Amino acid sequence: MSGVSKRLKRILINTLIGVLLVVGLILIFNEPIKNWAIKEMGQQRIEQVTAKQVTKNEKKKTNYNYKKIKSLGAKEVAHAATNQGNLPIIGKLSIPSVGMRLPVVKGLSNDALSVGGATMKSDQTMGKGNYALAGHYMLNDGTNLFSPLDRIRIGDSIYLTNLKKVYQYQVNWKQVVDPTATYLVNDVAGKKIVTLITCADGGKNRLAVRGNLVKVQTATTKTLARFQTK
Repeated sequence: MSGVSKRLKRILINTLIGVLLVVGLILIFNEPIKNWAIKEMGQQRIEQVTAKQVTKNEKKKTNYNYKKIKSLGAKEVAHAATNQGNLPIIGKLSIPSVGMRLPVVKGLSNDALSVGGATMKSDQTMGKGNYALAGHYMLNDGTNLFSPLDRIRIGDSIYLTNLKKVYQYQVNWKQVVDPTATYLVNDVAGKKIVTLITCADGGKNRLAVRGNLVKVQTATTKTLARFQTK
């Protein structure tokens, strides 16, 4: 075998080893990579969305098919990553006490749930009725998506904004509920509330949090500061 052939063989073997190592590392660190991608997508969307885009996205038609929602796997995250530019972002959610800052996405889809909180009704409006949002609870990452709701306490503040107004709610109820508790999405007569419900990633139950509207402010640089991710 000539020197050139030996060198070529060595290069091919080294390349193969390198590829196998990369594939192995990806498999080993699949969860950390997935969690990083989820957090990065959410931060990008919350930082880049504008008031003009929110107004446009509010008019878009979206789906609310609960049966199509899946656990948040690598496949779902990868799909959301390729489609994130088309997500109808209609606002931002912030809970400073537990470090939650997420985009609010219109429609209940796997892509929406991969980056933030998804609206649960087609006709809901911030500051009116029951503004219900769903989000994934990550079993292996207590900082991502709706996982921090575990640490929320009665009296904590929940902030929503459509980049025109900032709506402040105060938590007054927190409970583990059965997946069939769909009544939590319904409006409550005479009440202006927010309801946050986790889509437990592999769990049997859901965590639900509710708060009453206590203040509405104009969206300014100062009032929007609490939605900044950095």
